[in-house]
Amino acid sequence: MKCPFCGWAQDKVVDSRESKEADSIRRRRECEKCNKRFTTYERIDEIPYMVVKKDGRREKFDRQKVLNGLLHACQKRPVPTGKLGKIVDETEAYVVDSPERERTTVEVGELIMTRLKEIDTVAYIRFASVYRDFKDVREFKAELEELLGSRLRKTTPGI
Repeated sequence: MKCPFCGWAQDKVVDSRESKEADSIRRRRECEKCNKRFTTYERIDEIPYMVVKKDGRREKFDRQKVLNGLLHACQKRPVPTGKLGKIVDETEAYVVDSPERERTTVEVGELIMTRLKEIDTVAYIRFASVYRDFKDVREFKAELEELLGSRLRKTTPGI
């Protein structure tokens, strides 16, 4: 295992325990060169869960790719990383719960956007602008108006 800080390949396991769901093993490791600690997870390698892209291609579900998209959308926003981790966990559980072992990117993206909208609307708009691939300002404006309209309906009684 390479150290994420210095790239050294030698480390020692400091602590090892089963995850709460008992589906993985969490290991705390310490780099033998820089002495920094990092966490790794071991999971059973099964038939992969797939995501069906808009063009019909199938791609293996990648937790890190989801997290990277969320981190990018939440950059410089007051969103705790714990909440992002929860969204990633919910997304993975959604894909895993599929009887066919696959979900469409439309389903996955909508789930992520729903969760982001509850946490931070700016991060939601950032994520939506990339995910929905707005072609021009009108599409972006329509999404903002929908967001503002739903917010107004929530705060104004009788609408």
